[in-house]
Amino acid sequence: MTQITLVIPAAGASRRMGDRDKLLEPVDGAPLLRGVAQRALAVSDHVIVTLPDPTSPRRAVLDELSVVQIMVPDAGDGMSASLRRAEEAVPEGSQGVMILPADMPDLTEDDLRQVIQAFTDASGEFLVQATGADGTPGHPVLFPADLIREFQTLTGDAGARTILKANRGRLIRVPLPDDHALTDLDTPDAWTLWRANNPDR
Repeated sequence: MTQITLVIPAAGASRRMGDRDKLLEPVDGAPLLRGVAQRALAVSDHVIVTLPDPTSPRRAVLDELSVVQIMVPDAGDGMSASLRRAEEAVPEGSQGVMILPADMPDLTEDDLRQVIQAFTDASGEFLVQATGADGTPGHPVLFPADLIREFQTLTGDAGARTILKANRGRLIRVPLPDDHALTDLDTPDAWTLWRANNPDR
């Protein structure tokens, strides 16, 4: 069985939400971050969640979940700080690392399994990036073992785009249903629209 580590970057400040925290917004009866972590645990025994500090309210919503919590005191540097810290906690023997954004409520367990299956089918030698049904590049992205160390070279808030760009010849794209790979909710207006379109969630 392919051993994949999932990294959920959750150390960002959520500034565009005003006085609300997007990762604590209720979705399907639980805070969004908890739901994302539960879906990650459904597909892997190795899940890392980065957090801004030990006093963050986000930490409490992960109670009783067997995730590795990593504090990111330099979270102000952007997502790169989370990826650098997470890389240090990836267990030896991991064949790949999937970056799973914490603010994407439409991604399902089946979506995550589909990305992992594509990675496995390609013998774990390629990057796998999910796309919308129309082919628009999105998330999550799964990196093979030989590229994980490169997380230490990342800077700023562009995530791992530089690694993707440098290795585009090794990139496989996997379409997921509808906008599952594209929907991220960063503002109150985005949440209002999403809730209007998903009244049962």
